[in-house]
Amino acid sequence: MNVHIIDGTYELFRHFYAVPKAQNTGGHEVAAARGVVGSMLFLLESGATHVAIATDHVIESFRNAMWPGYKDGTGIDPLLFSQFPVVEEALSAAGFVVWKMVEHEADDGMASGASLAAADERVEQVLLCTPDKDLAQCVRGTRVVQFDRRQRVVRDEAGVREKFGVSPTTLPDWLALVGDSADGFPGIRGFGAKTATAVLRRYETIDRIPANGADWDVQVRGAERLAVTLRDDLEHALLFRKLATLVTDAPVSSSVDELRWTGPRDDFDIVAEVLDAPELARRAGEIAEARAAI
Repeated sequence: MNVHIIDGTYELFRHFYAVPKAQNTGGHEVAAARGVVGSMLFLLESGATHVAIATDHVIESFRNAMWPGYKDGTGIDPLLFSQFPVVEEALSAAGFVVWKMVEHEADDGMASGASLAAADERVEQVLLCTPDKDLAQCVRGTRVVQFDRRQRVVRDEAGVREKFGVSPTTLPDWLALVGDSADGFPGIRGFGAKTATAVLRRYETIDRIPANGADWDVQVRGAERLAVTLRDDLEHALLFRKLATLVTDAPVSSSVDELRWTGPRDDFDIVAEVLDAPELARRAGEIAEARAAI
């Protein structure tokens, strides 16, 4: 079997900015939530059998206490924010397993789900359905891969190395040096993507980089200056790496078997009406009937 693990927060953002706004009969914005549910049904129609969707039930996580500048809900459009609980309930009613992250982030839920699925020998491939670079650290060989559904691009371990120049396990170190503006930490001054790639390709982790630039066995401009900067700011570098490292023990399902889609809940037709999209209930019913007939 293949297991599809979806970045529900990314899907909601993507649909919010991709589809026209639309209100239901109660005057509530529902277009993005409706789009996500439709997209997940299309995933089933395309053959997916085991699906889990990780969401940010709240925006803040344990990382906000570690770094004051870490991302929070500041700046999120209220019309988008209001659909967070709506999409979670709609997806659950459609029969999907939804991992609602509170202390952790959706990315942690995905990483934990990938760990769960990869430990099951029955699983042929785990597809992490998101283009988010953070999830590239979870890729392993060709068995755990990233799948950008919009671009139809699958990235395995060789693909991660080609894109970032380092292995998936080194990616948190790379992000620590380069920084991640989306997550709100700046990286280490002087380390651009090319420099970080060159150094980490040689030393793999921040801890193994020699303290003196004269000892660096790699050709980068200003090695001695960069070494001093890293040495002086090592505490931040290690903190940023911790921020960038996804945890694999977030609360998710206990078994891959729980991820099998077996049909919508009995009340999904009501939820579909709330989304002003009764056709979603019809589609879900047809998928369930087709699978029952196999």
